[in-house]
Amino acid sequence: MNLPDTSFPRRRAVGCLAALALAPAVARAQAWPAKPVRITVAYPPGGVADGMARLLADKLAPMLGQSVVVDNKAGASGTIGLDAVAKSAPDGHALGFAAISPLVLNPHLGKSPFDPARDIAPVASVIASPVLLLGTTALAAADFKALLAAAKARPGALRWATSGPASLGHIVLEQVKVGAGVDITHIPYKGGGQQINDALSAQFEVLSVNAGPAVMGHIQAGKLRPLAVGSPVRLGALPGTPTLAELGLPAANLASVFGLFAPAGTPAAVVERLNAEVNRLLKDPDVRRRIEAADNVPTGGSAADFARLIASESASNARVIRQAGIQAEYPSPPKPPP
Repeated sequence: MNLPDTSFPRRRAVGCLAALALAPAVARAQAWPAKPVRITVAYPPGGVADGMARLLADKLAPMLGQSVVVDNKAGASGTIGLDAVAKSAPDGHALGFAAISPLVLNPHLGKSPFDPARDIAPVASVIASPVLLLGTTALAAADFKALLAAAKARPGALRWATSGPASLGHIVLEQVKVGAGVDITHIPYKGGGQQINDALSAQFEVLSVNAGPAVMGHIQAGKLRPLAVGSPVRLGALPGTPTLAELGLPAANLASVFGLFAPAGTPAAVVERLNAEVNRLLKDPDVRRRIEAADNVPTGGSAADFARLIASESASNARVIRQAGIQAEYPSPPKPPP
């Protein structure tokens, strides 16, 4: 005897109950933004991140129908700004703009007051700021391959300056040492200003530094020589300079990736809307022109892609930091080898 099938009405009732339960969250997402949106920039005014965040704010405001304001909270290599974002209400009105380093480097050095995976939601990758590998006038090698040959011939003789221990430039150096099987002496600085001054006076042979107008000016003046670049693609301003991936060192081909973040728990619909708007902006010719004029590379992609990149970089950095014994401190610079 066939019994009447009552499963459809039951399924429909369960579906209705689920829809009712989700209705408040959907309504909140649809009402967003209900007030001005604030973007916390994790660095001081005037830098790459600040300029990009202000460009995003100007362009997003008419798209969202609300004003978008920028607030700078600098300190601890971006950690203070992202910590403020992590502790904000997850309603889509508090966002952050930063490099991924506070999420993929600082936690492995015991420097993070929040859990990157638990407290921060990646929204959109926006730009990659390339890392330039430059030779000073103290370097005799003509190109990157000659640099590696010199390093193999005289282990430890070449000195490579970075903006500090566990900086991205330091990670690039460690990846080059492992990938090419060479020994190069690390010279850590407290930031980039003194590093550049000493580079111009040939206090060491090599440095890694983020691309920017001032650095490009020194290259154009012949005071610094480009050897390689950490970037997804070659730079328009340096078309003859190969990426580290092209030179056979893909693990060292790193760039400072900057993106938009939200507090964990921000409605998925809000994250998806923001991601879509950012990707739309990155296709705008004026936006791309302004990004590339600052020697940066537009990125984009889904929020899930951005989260996967962060997870991958974090795992890779943890391994490098552990193997190289990197610590977040500034030891006395080693004396030059004889």
